[in-house]
Amino acid sequence: MPITKDIKVGIGFATGRKSFQTVLRTNIHNWKDSGLVENERISLNLFVAYDLYYNKTKKKDYTDVNPELAEQIDSSKFIGGTDIKEEIDYLIGENVINIDEAGMIFGKGYAAKRNSVMYYAIKNKMDYLIFMDDDEYPMAVTNTRKTAIWGGQHVLLTHLKYIMLADITHGHHCGYVSPIPYIEFNDTMTEGDFRSFIEAISNDIINWDTLKKVMLNGGVTYADTNILVSDEAIDVVETNHAKFISGANLCINLKNTHRIFPFYNPPGARGEDTFLSTCLSERKVLRVPCYTFHDGFSTYNCLLEGVLPIRLKFIKADNEKITNRFYKACIGWIRYKPLLLYITNPDHYEEKIEEMRQQLKETLPKICAYFEEPNFIKVLSELEKYHKNVKKHYDEFLETQRVWAKIMEHFKGV
Repeated sequence: MPITKDIKVGIGFATGRKSFQTVLRTNIHNWKDSGLVENERISLNLFVAYDLYYNKTKKKDYTDVNPELAEQIDSSKFIGGTDIKEEIDYLIGENVINIDEAGMIFGKGYAAKRNSVMYYAIKNKMDYLIFMDDDEYPMAVTNTRKTAIWGGQHVLLTHLKYIMLADITHGHHCGYVSPIPYIEFNDTMTEGDFRSFIEAISNDIINWDTLKKVMLNGGVTYADTNILVSDEAIDVVETNHAKFISGANLCINLKNTHRIFPFYNPPGARGEDTFLSTCLSERKVLRVPCYTFHDGFSTYNCLLEGVLPIRLKFIKADNEKITNRFYKACIGWIRYKPLLLYITNPDHYEEKIEEMRQQLKETLPKICAYFEEPNFIKVLSELEKYHKNVKKHYDEFLETQRVWAKIMEHFKGV
């Protein structure tokens, strides 16, 4: 008689990198090492929403999993454009949603990819879903000695320890979390200039005090040893109408689908985790004691081959690749800042936008000169564009939740 695995765990990736297979291999070995693969009560199920256009990849870059690795998980679902179209046709055929509503959930961008992963996990009756990123690895690094000290992290196991007590759990991140490089200030751009710029585009998590410390470490965020040796999960406290979470190293309890919110971001922006954070006032959110190493500049793939550097490189603003990544991050931040303000601080929204506008007018010429990149001036025009459309984006944000609730109600009766 076959053994019934009574805890069904979904493991979700929204990916577009060729390195996905290597990251997946590392994680599967990690799950085996933690005892989850052999655990007869737990079913491990992979859900991968892939993007073929992000890095000009092919379907097989995601689906061709080594058979020996595939045997260690219970099922795999790879979600491409054809799969999404089939689900949209099914939902329309069942009179659950219409074609315009389908675009709210399954359209373009990171939020849509995460929603498709969550949709398939719920449809396949998963109890829990953990999101992992294709540039994050199950390890932590500290700088408590003269050289970097590395340690493995049982990320999935830690989340499963706490998720039954919460609606959402999320862990910590180390490595190259921030896209802001190490900067040597000068007369062209002083520390005060840069601080004013960052305060204009940032949110309650991406703030100057946090970023300055990271910059002084060369762009590296090191793990806190107190967290590494802790067994305690901490309640996430609501700050300015949000319980801030991260988009990966994130676990969602799927047992009560009416307690689940969808992801949303304004078109062309990021911030899907931040906007989800604003929905969680009445949800139990725990910060759990595990780290992932974020390889934000894709320079440490060697970690997945067992090579542990004794020193981490300073990320300096001295080449086009680093500058371009910072520029794209600034565009992504400014595109979602108006909606975040509109949701969290509606009474002072216009005042805050005007304050941002003035800060950017004063600092952007200096930013352009320092980085020798005139495109930074576009940050101001992006602010104006997304400010102009903020009510439209807010309506879309609410509509996405309404459409998602209809889909959840449908699954309740299936």
